[in-house]
Amino acid sequence: MAKALFVRKTGGPDVLKLAEFDPDPPGQGEAQVRILAAGVNFIDIYQRSGLYPMQLPFIPGGEFCGEIVALGKGVQGFHKGQRVAAATAGRGGYANLVNVSADRLVKVPSDISTDTAAAMMLKGMTVQYLLRQVYRVRKGDTILVHAAAGGVGLIMCQWASALGATVIGTVSSPAKARLAKANGCTHTIDYTRKDFVSETRKLTKGELLPVVYDSVGAGTFPDSLDCLRPFGLFVSYGNASGPVPPFSPQLLAQKGSLYMTRPTLFDFVRTPQQLRKVAGELMRVVRNGTVNINVNHRYRLEDAAQAHRDLADRKTTGSIILLP
Repeated sequence: MAKALFVRKTGGPDVLKLAEFDPDPPGQGEAQVRILAAGVNFIDIYQRSGLYPMQLPFIPGGEFCGEIVALGKGVQGFHKGQRVAAATAGRGGYANLVNVSADRLVKVPSDISTDTAAAMMLKGMTVQYLLRQVYRVRKGDTILVHAAAGGVGLIMCQWASALGATVIGTVSSPAKARLAKANGCTHTIDYTRKDFVSETRKLTKGELLPVVYDSVGAGTFPDSLDCLRPFGLFVSYGNASGPVPPFSPQLLAQKGSLYMTRPTLFDFVRTPQQLRKVAGELMRVVRNGTVNINVNHRYRLEDAAQAHRDLADRKTTGSIILLP
């Protein structure tokens, strides 16, 4: 028997229910993976709450690292006992065993730890497409990163700094400001004490920014638009404080012919080739020390509800993992 956390109805953290189940053997093109560690992300909260609708019941968790224990027919390039990591469309990670399409798996090099691999796939590949594809950050750019001390934020600050960018990051406490600065953030703004728009204007001497990366949502909109120079890009990729409210496109014209995008990772790793390219670049920057994955919180699988509460209440920094 295997065990997993099931969501049978959407709602608060308490809808996560631990139960045993009898796993099916891996199907055509699938690998069965014994999960060693799973990442916890805001998308898990969105799916659990119903903000992002999922077919019920489901096992949440789209980011994990584990060991292959069985292979279905037609799988090539993998073998039993191999350590692999995955970033899936939000299913199966909150368990100790999962069947997953082999074309969604990435081999984990021996010099990347299991905890690091479990915590970096979804967040790290998100940073890759944000910095390298949605807006290609270059040396000399100044960018704004909201939630700079979060899991994605810490990776983004390090990677952007290595690319030669000046990084302005918003945080909610002095401790988070120190953490962000230790991870490549050039300037921090504690939004509980100062207005991030006016501070951004000061830091850029009125020049403003070519891009804002926003995972917060309602709490930072529309103020984020006021940090952009004409033709700047507003990248909304999360809803930590709730979704961005509906607005007229005319607002973008009024604020300087701005651009806005709402990307999602899975469009950037739609094919196995895309997945390998994005994951490969992520693994290179982790292995060469450009990016350090801050795994700052570990919970037992059965304590996932508390992990969700702590993440939603912004009590965490860096990455969170569950240990089956």
